[in-house]
Amino acid sequence: MVLSGCSTPDAASDTATTPSATPSAYTKLPSTASVGNCGPDSGLTHSPGTLTIATDSPAYAPWFVDDDPSNGKGFEGSVARTVAERLGYTQDQITFVRVPWAEAIAPGPKDFDFDINQVTIVGDRREAVDFSSPYYAVTQAIVAMEGSPAAASRNLNDLTGFRLGAQIESTSLAAIEGTIRPRQDAVAFETNDDAKVALAEGRIDALVVDIPTGLQITESDLPKSVLVGQFPRPNTVTEFFGLVLEKNSPLTSCTTAAVDALYQDGTLDNLAQTWLIDSINTPILE
Repeated sequence: MVLSGCSTPDAASDTATTPSATPSAYTKLPSTASVGNCGPDSGLTHSPGTLTIATDSPAYAPWFVDDDPSNGKGFEGSVARTVAERLGYTQDQITFVRVPWAEAIAPGPKDFDFDINQVTIVGDRREAVDFSSPYYAVTQAIVAMEGSPAAASRNLNDLTGFRLGAQIESTSLAAIEGTIRPRQDAVAFETNDDAKVALAEGRIDALVVDIPTGLQITESDLPKSVLVGQFPRPNTVTEFFGLVLEKNSPLTSCTTAAVDALYQDGTLDNLAQTWLIDSINTPILE
């Protein structure tokens, strides 16, 4: 399948094993119990009769297209629309709002029904928010400028002497601190756009992002940048993206059931194949 997961930073070890040749793009978690009415007449949504879906601004490719979450394009744009449809909402019953990434995963009441924004399901985040079943499994990757010393790295130890950056509070940042453990402090950026500018200007030596974003950056966003490699995986799939909901949201079981259904009928894998770039030839950094 299109992509596979990597070790989560809090589970990382100094020794990694080579992944299987044909890892799955998605591993099913235990199924949930069936749910009742979750649609516009359920009374479960933040605004009566309307499903409010949040994501950050800008909404990056390949997850969204043209910075427009409502057009149903891009992997997460299409997942969001398809989940909404499975819950019983038509396009005119869906509202998209912009919520900063860090705010979406912070504790407290939410002004949305679910957020979709490449949020990894990590144990400590469950104390602040709910997650649906995972809709995608992913690994981290390293982006550097062509011809730079960092671009010549062939394993994670080679990266320890460089100044590395990632988006604030992301698992990419945690992967720097917990897996690579560089000698210089990691640099946290508000957005990946800020990080890309810093990389191009030489203020950081390499950028850590999830691999679809890394492929998008090197293919389209940042001239003369290269994908150095992807992180190794002690397990076939270990890092998952999930829909984010307010803690104890009545819609958690609804969205989980919808994602489960999209897994079971092959929709999630089909959408991944449509919108995400294949990473099979990307080197693995042991």
